[in-house]
Amino acid sequence: MKKQKIAILGGGESGVGAAILAKKKGFEVFVYDKGIIKEKYKNVLINIGVEWEEKKHSEERILTARTVVKSPGIPETAPLILQLKEQGIEVISEIEFAGRYTKAKFVGITGSNGKTTTTMLTYHMLKKAGLNVGLAGNVGESLAKQVADDDKDIYVLELSSFQLDGMFDFKVDIAILLNVTPDHLDRYSYKFENYAASKFRILQNQDEECHFIYCEDDEVIINYLRAHKIKAQKHPFSIKHITSNGAYIENEKLIINTNKSIEMTLQSLALQGKHNLYNSMASGIAGRVLELKKEIIRESLSDFQNVEHRLEFVAKIHGIDFINDSKATNVNSTWYALETFQHPVIWIVGGVDKGNDYEMLKELVAEKVKAIVCLGKDNAKIHEAFEDIIEEIVDASSAEEAVRLAYKLGKSGDTVLLSPACASFDLFENYEDRGQQFKSSVKRL
Repeated sequence: MKKQKIAILGGGESGVGAAILAKKKGFEVFVYDKGIIKEKYKNVLINIGVEWEEKKHSEERILTARTVVKSPGIPETAPLILQLKEQGIEVISEIEFAGRYTKAKFVGITGSNGKTTTTMLTYHMLKKAGLNVGLAGNVGESLAKQVADDDKDIYVLELSSFQLDGMFDFKVDIAILLNVTPDHLDRYSYKFENYAASKFRILQNQDEECHFIYCEDDEVIINYLRAHKIKAQKHPFSIKHITSNGAYIENEKLIINTNKSIEMTLQSLALQGKHNLYNSMASGIAGRVLELKKEIIRESLSDFQNVEHRLEFVAKIHGIDFINDSKATNVNSTWYALETFQHPVIWIVGGVDKGNDYEMLKELVAEKVKAIVCLGKDNAKIHEAFEDIIEEIVDASSAEEAVRLAYKLGKSGDTVLLSPACASFDLFENYEDRGQQFKSSVKRL
């Protein structure tokens, strides 16, 4: 019998994971990457006997595949993708592909902000409960690789809108939707409704046995629920009012009233700040839905260590706190970050703008920020947005320079906050590289 051909576009974590699984399932596999494939991934492909090609896409060969697994980074509108679809060739994400070969349960987490923190917190909780659990999606190891090498009973997945765009038959048993605010509009024809529709794809294929955990304070989510019938069991969370079968805040306590009630004081939560209340509520509800013991949920919510590059304390130097929030790649994330601080902030901002509207930040910036350091190749939009409200706005072309300028502008009691509200690709490899360079520069002060 002739082997089915599968083409994998992208030789990173998800692509190589898909190659491992495809090879194991008897497909004829080839991997393509327009960039350079990292040495560690090349070695994996060589070891399992999979052909690969870098710095180009051999379109004729890709067009002979029955299925194409594409990296989330490749837009749906790329000419090759449109051509594949025109020819009736299936184009899917690595998550969709992996889901076909496992009977595991899935907790899927999406939203414009807070995804990684909520995913890591939920994983921490399930691991503490002793479940055979995997972490995948935008974090952890490739789902396909885990399914191939060491399949789990349950997976916690961080799902971006790009991943959801390539998912069709995949079913998320417990779906968490944290919020929907403008992000990645450059990938969605600058139409917010297109981006929002991607987020709601997490609900496709859910049935009455499934659960939908969502923020009842988010207008976009509430309007969607008014207009669409949801089959799954609904669990709202809110910091504004009491909810039923979900979570809410009352008398300085977080209350989860899904499947027997749990109460915790807000002081006892590991994650502080308004945005983190939402993350803790969402994870706590997921724990109750999975019938974890109350003690496990309480412990997990109080002893969790937050993820790197997300409001990460770096150092205190001469009374100035340095905070790394490099993962804040959109305006909304930065709004949450600024909202957390009580002391005057020297704000390091800038990078590749994804269609940002800084209007929503103006009031908060006027209240919290004493100076701005722009870190990007083109800072004109930031100057324009804030020059009327912030006296001191300076430009830097490296993390080192940004840190030195911020340090000079600060005094004891101030906070230097790297929260760029932009992607990092103009000066850095990715947001991790930006965060690492920031931390190294702080340590050299």
